[in-house]
Amino acid sequence: MPVIDNLPPLREVIATHELAAKKSLGQNFLLDLNLTAKIARLAGDLTGADVLEIGPGPGGLTRGLLAEGARRVLAIEKDPRCMPALAEIAAAYPGRLQAINGDALTVNPLEHLTQPIKITANLPYNVGTELLVRWLTPPEWPPFWDSLTLMFQREVAQRIVATPGSKAYGRLALLAQWRTDARIVLELPPEAFSPPPKVNSAVVHLTALPAPRYPADPATLNKVVAAAFNQRRKMLRSALKSVSPDIEDHLNAVGIKPTERAEQVGLEAFCALARSLDAS
Repeated sequence: MPVIDNLPPLREVIATHELAAKKSLGQNFLLDLNLTAKIARLAGDLTGADVLEIGPGPGGLTRGLLAEGARRVLAIEKDPRCMPALAEIAAAYPGRLQAINGDALTVNPLEHLTQPIKITANLPYNVGTELLVRWLTPPEWPPFWDSLTLMFQREVAQRIVATPGSKAYGRLALLAQWRTDARIVLELPPEAFSPPPKVNSAVVHLTALPAPRYPADPATLNKVVAAAFNQRRKMLRSALKSVSPDIEDHLNAVGIKPTERAEQVGLEAFCALARSLDAS
């Protein structure tokens, strides 16, 4: 098997540092360095960009990003056991890797990175969706990042790229497609990981649009689609009652039938509904 750097194989790193994956942290480690380098390449040209990585674990994807030429990598890792392994990578790539032992939900990457910034990560399953929603719904747009190249459970990846009328269509699809171009670029079987998860995984690449496809306040839109799909079997006049007591008037005003269900309504209509609610 070709090597991407002069560091030890990942199985050896994991054994040396006793890094058995923890289910409580949503850890599933990618061990094939050729695969991690391929994922890094899916993020595009890294040579002029800083990269934010969440949950690097023993550093398989980190090494791929650095080997593929990332200008600088900020790796945020919650598990302190992984820090010595990441320190070894930092020593092999002087000045190009900063590893922080912390919570990705609280660390401000702009304190450490210079734009342009790409986010590339094998996201821990327990925080992946929350992080994605945060990255998609900042008050201002364009965001601090240019692109997201993220690994999820395949079911979650399919929800991000889903279209109206499908069972997978919901909040993630609407938020992702409102402000980005999103596509699945790679699928991986459970055997690619240690330990193997019970489901297949997929990498989604999202490129930030210069402006959202339709105007809407991100907080309002997120609130509306979350409520609509939280009770997706209900008609919208019932599912959205908690959003506004006059919800039927707002639905009629923007051309949405109050008897429709969330999965029947497209992005443009949801954005119009968010604007109507904000204008009242």
